[in-house]
Amino acid sequence: MAYFLGVDTGGTYTDAVIVDESADRVIGSAKSLTTRGDLAIGIGKAVDAALAGAGIDAAKVALVSLSTTLATNALVEGQGGRVALVFIGFDADDLDRGGLTEALKGDPVIRIGGGHSHAGSENAPLDLEALEAEVAGLGEGVMGFAVAARFATRNPAHEVAARDLIRRVTGRPVTCSHELSAQLNGPKRALTAVLNARLIGMIDRLVAACERHLGAVGISAPLMVVRGDGALISAAMVRERPIETILSGPAASIVGARWLTGESDALVSDIGGTTTDVALLRGGLPEIDPQGARVGGFRTMVEAVAMRTTGLGGDSEVHLVTEGLAGGLRLGPRRLVPVSLLAVDHGPMVHAALDRWLSADAVGEHDGRFAIPMGGNTGGLGPRDLAVLGRLAQPMPVAVALTSRLEVAALERLVARGLVMIAGVTPSDASHVLGRLAAWDGEAAEKAVRLLARRRNGRGERFAPDAPTLARAIIDQLTAQTVDCLLEAAFGEDAEFAGELPEALARHRLVAAGLSQHRGVVEIGVRLGVPVIGLGASAPSYYGAVGERLGARMILPEHAGVANAIGAVVGQVSQRATGLVSSPGEGRFTAHLPAGLQLFNSRDAALDAMEAALVAEASTRARAAGAEELRVTTTRDIREAEVEGRAMFIEATLTATASGRPRVAHARADD
Repeated sequence: MAYFLGVDTGGTYTDAVIVDESADRVIGSAKSLTTRGDLAIGIGKAVDAALAGAGIDAAKVALVSLSTTLATNALVEGQGGRVALVFIGFDADDLDRGGLTEALKGDPVIRIGGGHSHAGSENAPLDLEALEAEVAGLGEGVMGFAVAARFATRNPAHEVAARDLIRRVTGRPVTCSHELSAQLNGPKRALTAVLNARLIGMIDRLVAACERHLGAVGISAPLMVVRGDGALISAAMVRERPIETILSGPAASIVGARWLTGESDALVSDIGGTTTDVALLRGGLPEIDPQGARVGGFRTMVEAVAMRTTGLGGDSEVHLVTEGLAGGLRLGPRRLVPVSLLAVDHGPMVHAALDRWLSADAVGEHDGRFAIPMGGNTGGLGPRDLAVLGRLAQPMPVAVALTSRLEVAALERLVARGLVMIAGVTPSDASHVLGRLAAWDGEAAEKAVRLLARRRNGRGERFAPDAPTLARAIIDQLTAQTVDCLLEAAFGEDAEFAGELPEALARHRLVAAGLSQHRGVVEIGVRLGVPVIGLGASAPSYYGAVGERLGARMILPEHAGVANAIGAVVGQVSQRATGLVSSPGEGRFTAHLPAGLQLFNSRDAALDAMEAALVAEASTRARAAGAEELRVTTTRDIREAEVEGRAMFIEATLTATASGRPRVAHARADD
């Protein structure tokens, strides 16, 4: 009898489940708050409680699999460590393509000579002397490096040489763009490499925290991690390629939704603390985004489920819109620590501040907000940033942490680096006020929402007369924005509306009238044509109203709150290798092999050599990722042109995919 342990670490909660593999059912589950300062604490509490609930010994766990939304959340919120981009053979203008400059956010760029041509031949020598001088000059100012060279997918030699030099000089982690994607478009590959480098420290801490607790309780089973396309990879592999975990949690939720409900066609909507993730389940399988995962406004080259991720969750920041006379509400995209949660561990400080603010006649600019130090690498911070961080020895009101308005921007930079988090009013606080949630400090929530209600709109009137009124408005806004998320996904997947902007269609006046079942001279009706599977701990609280608004059947399965953790242990390991065969001239064929270019006089010989190399590479990767009993499939996409009545070979893209179930620990003899 085999028992599998699934763990999902999200922005607010860490979930754990025990699945009896032979009975195909959940026998234990638990939730614990994610502890950002030391992730092992939250993981440990969830794992221990799940094991206790299942009534099994830790040594009987045969497989552990981890999914997470931490990488997704970091990109949505614009957070991550400081990195340097080594840009080889590109022009300065290339930095402005594909959102690369925006993704760098002012981090250093080392632009040096080198790179290759489309055919894989060297355009210019790699300037290693200049690279070494630049890298050495950065010192401790960056936590990692991203390396991108022109046409590295056709010849990775310059990226490999740069990587080896950087590791020798700095000892820092290095991400090469060709290791993440075999596609062309250098700036987009560079962007993906930058985001990967930025996430390495975060995911390494997560994996280490999980391994630390597993060792402490006596679990020696292999540790796997869910990739963005729902497949599993080994923990060792994900440490080098953390970018592959973006949409890991949502991908696991899709797998979990299918396992929990048996539905083959549905929209799956997973609401967490930071994001709402929506994807279409068609024929029992999620769609794969052919253009690469889009997260936080960035289009990456990471293969992942076709998922719409929006910065909307139970812990989303509540913005009071002051434009216009009446004003309004908007939620997200940034996650805040709910005031009710902060008060659990820092009650005296939180209540004293709230009482002081409530006793004043006017509401101050920073009233109701608290700054929380998170720790981390401080390289590259300016004097003003360091001064603000130095005052934050412990959580405190934002106004106490700042000495002037000039320091507001410094605090925002610290938040963007993940060194500080802000606490304020969120939908979770509103749920406490309305009695829908009672997990944290409801009194602190009521005070914080009441304080926010006192702020003034364009007419000079209070936004709400009391805390319950504003709390209901916040929940209504969450419903409205969730409806928009689902409609965007639905329009985006409906072939009838191909080429249209789903965002515009979802918010069109006719759609709004149709949802309200308008009856006038014109009668309009709109509803979803597939059911919605609502996942996430807060889905039962919010999604009933969402289903009513959309006229959809809303499915809220048992264990919906831990669907990600379930999906983490019922997936497959899969690894893909892609390669190119080109033709530099008639009767000449080049196989762009992982070991370098190889010339052939026969097209078929070049194709066979490439296919054999890719099968070997995919199989090696799959075994390294933790798979056994491999199944390997291959495809050939051959592009030819007709010239004077005969076919002329242009190029071919070959792919090998190796997949299998993850290795499990052998059961003990006394099981």
